[in-house]
Amino acid sequence: MTDDGADSAEPVRRSARAFADRVIRPRATEIDRVDRIPDELLRDLGREGFLSLGLPESFGGQPASTADLSAVLEEFSHASAAVAVTVAVHLSVCAFPIARWGTPAQQSTWIPALARGERIGAFALTEPGAGSDTASLRTRYTANAAGYALDGSKTFISNAASAGLLLVFATRDPSLRSKGISAFLVPGGTPGLVVSQRFEKLGLRGSETTELHLDGVQVPPAALLASEGEGLHVALGALAGGRVGIASCALGVAQAAFDEMQRNAHVDDQEWKRVALARAYSELAAARLLVRAAARRKDAGEPFDRDASVAKLVASRAAVSIASAGVDVAGMAGVLEGGAAGRLLRDARVFPIVEGTSEIQERILARGLLESPGSQSA
Repeated sequence: MTDDGADSAEPVRRSARAFADRVIRPRATEIDRVDRIPDELLRDLGREGFLSLGLPESFGGQPASTADLSAVLEEFSHASAAVAVTVAVHLSVCAFPIARWGTPAQQSTWIPALARGERIGAFALTEPGAGSDTASLRTRYTANAAGYALDGSKTFISNAASAGLLLVFATRDPSLRSKGISAFLVPGGTPGLVVSQRFEKLGLRGSETTELHLDGVQVPPAALLASEGEGLHVALGALAGGRVGIASCALGVAQAAFDEMQRNAHVDDQEWKRVALARAYSELAAARLLVRAAARRKDAGEPFDRDASVAKLVASRAAVSIASAGVDVAGMAGVLEGGAAGRLLRDARVFPIVEGTSEIQERILARGLLESPGSQSA
């Protein structure tokens, strides 16, 4: 894979690349075909420590920077975007929020199992009528003598079908909007928690995307993450970090599509293919710089929301553009069932939608630029 400039995450990148080549890549086509990641692959991820990156060492995690995790996700996505997204969701929007906002008891209860891969994490925010407008969710919670009861529906939830733990968001009263939302840690298999549908997707096949119903799901007081009314703060904080991870996954697909295009361009050397390759390289280089800049700023403890949004926006668009051009360069081979070029295009097309659509990223960027027009990150 191409690498411009110094890469502080090179040691973990090499380890991730070796694992991807040995364990993930040989299964990528089958994962896409059957729309399922083998259980043994998930167990291998846990045994090799990839599901514990960046989690507290005291609870079985291992030290890792955002740059390290970004490198791992990029390398995994180069082999299989579905595997990379599964890992990104597990860590970025389930395990990391517990490490950041959880009590010591919550951390000791959940992080060791998440770090070992004994439980896969999920993030249940989106609802049929509440996608980008997260403050308008309708899933309700009511306090009772045993803790809290949750009722409602969630949709397009990654990892939910096999999740051992879900971070679920619900409101005390929809009229309170953002002030009424709280976050709850709900174990998979809790009575009343039902996976009602698993969606078949255009791309990222193998990464579970499901609909959930919560019918009187009872959880104890200790299930509340942070304080009541702080759920939206938790959700937005998790999603900001998650966007760096998803941008890294998109970058991995963009790189894989470029590599495939480069191989196919050699088969029939034509001028228009050279031009397409050069254009793809420039898009890839720009995306890589932005993703790494966002990771560096987060690691430095600097404001990074804007950087994460632009990285996610540009990397997603680069993945789609390069993968689309790659199908053109491949010709008829690019549209054959089971071909790499076609799979990469299908995977790429999902990234402008997940973890906040491209339009949402543009809205975040515009708001920040108008609020502080003289401020820009490097």
